[in-house]
Amino acid sequence: MDNFYNDNRRFYLNHIDLEEIVSDLENGYHDHGAEALHSYEEAREWFEMTLKNAGEICANFVAPRAAAVDEQGPNYRDGLVSWAPETQENMKVLSDAGYLGGTLPRKYGGLNLPVTVNTVIVEMVSQADASLMNLFGLQDIAVTVNKFGNEEQKDRVLPKFCKGEVSGSMALTEPDAGSDLQSVALRAIEKDGEWYLDGVKRFITNGSGEVSLVLARSEEGSKGGRGLSMFLYERYRDNNMFVRRIENKHGIHGSPTCEMQFNMAKAELVGKRKFGLIKYVMSLMNGARLAVSAQALGIAQAAFEEAVKYANEREQFGQAIVHFPAVYQMLKKMQAEIETTRLLLYRTARFVDIEDMYERQSHRGGDVKTEQKYANAMAGFLTPLSKFTATEMANKVAYDAVQIHGGCGYMKDFPVERLARDARITNIYEGTTQLQVVAAIGGVINNILEKEWQELEELKILELRTDKDRILGFVRQLQEIVAIVTALRNKDFQDYVANFLVEIASIAYRCALFLPVAEEFPEKRALFRFFMNEAVTRIDYLVSVIQSLKDSYGESIVALKENFIKK
Repeated sequence: MDNFYNDNRRFYLNHIDLEEIVSDLENGYHDHGAEALHSYEEAREWFEMTLKNAGEICANFVAPRAAAVDEQGPNYRDGLVSWAPETQENMKVLSDAGYLGGTLPRKYGGLNLPVTVNTVIVEMVSQADASLMNLFGLQDIAVTVNKFGNEEQKDRVLPKFCKGEVSGSMALTEPDAGSDLQSVALRAIEKDGEWYLDGVKRFITNGSGEVSLVLARSEEGSKGGRGLSMFLYERYRDNNMFVRRIENKHGIHGSPTCEMQFNMAKAELVGKRKFGLIKYVMSLMNGARLAVSAQALGIAQAAFEEAVKYANEREQFGQAIVHFPAVYQMLKKMQAEIETTRLLLYRTARFVDIEDMYERQSHRGGDVKTEQKYANAMAGFLTPLSKFTATEMANKVAYDAVQIHGGCGYMKDFPVERLARDARITNIYEGTTQLQVVAAIGGVINNILEKEWQELEELKILELRTDKDRILGFVRQLQEIVAIVTALRNKDFQDYVANFLVEIASIAYRCALFLPVAEEFPEKRALFRFFMNEAVTRIDYLVSVIQSLKDSYGESIVALKENFIKK
């Protein structure tokens, strides 16, 4: 039988140190009961079994149904939405196997997994059927309820998620509030100590789900983010929310995207008033962005494997096309981008785990302010960096996979046609690539990776010393061009070149993450050096572009937009 928990995913996961994180999750291994873990070795064995089982389900049950899900999609009638039958079967199998409560505590029926381990599961689900990930991944709204909800809310809702009795949605965007969530207008009205939601939400993934976290304006007459609060809406307790329509989308057809009409629908406040956007949505969005990064990586893996398969089967001019340099060059680029992005994604997930660990320790009275501040900063930087990298990479890999298929890739008979459509949304929803640049550029400008670069400099490398020096050269290039940009004191220019700076940071950091792997494992050196050679060219190019723009436009960079402004 096939298994998506393949050697590559296992290889990179096994080189991540989760010992301190797992010990904290397991209360120092002092818990009792049949499901409690008693050592890190036992935990690793259990993770291996859990991932292997998930990989088998994804490869042999979910993946074969993906084409049918894409063809049929969800059904909408009289305000009611139903998933495709195959989607319902997929979710039931994942629920029966216990995967819907991946990172939730065991007391609610969850698996209590580290985020890093659960991210691998999300990636495999995405490889099997990207649209299913949206339903599976949205179980993460339960994590937000667990973090910020009261005990009664958690006891009522979280077991339902773990059992697969409910699915969720994050109802944030509106017709006039997409990326600009400070403009949310849906009203939350308080009457006799109860809260009611009134207004419209649009482009809500699985808005037909039984449980929604809704961002609403709780402070009458307010403007901006300070007037927004987060609310818990449960359809099985109130029927005053109506799904007006589902969207006819380009891709991810198995996931219903809904327009929701709230007609004084009864809801409950989550956490404190006025913290909806500045605290709770940021936490919710960062979790969603990590999941979409994993989704993009899963799509890329699927597209790459389809391309390799087709290149070996398709013959032209008397031989399989995999022998043509133009083809195997594309395949090698795909492989290098996928593996280095996997390193970045798993590193990001580990920092999220560390962030959560220090938050738990802080709640227990631990003095971890310094450590927590650094973990928060790194998780907050790497999350948009991962989404920027993974989603743009997935679109390029899917595009090239279609190209390798030639005309066949344009036909629905081949999976890459669907994969290319599914990839396209990843660098749009949960914050476009441009917004990820906005979120990450501050970290690049302020050298947030300074400690990581210092660890690279102190790393003992014997076989790949020259490559280590080259990577440190990338770091110097990044720091020097950042200094040049900031010295101009021109915000418009800095914003204009921000995407170039973030891309340089992504390439250099992935090289740094790959270096110790290639040093320890000779079988990875050829791919590492291929990526390094690509990195040299790309970083030199990006630096030269920024330099050229500075020399050519300087203070007048803002004038470039004049050609596009309608008079």
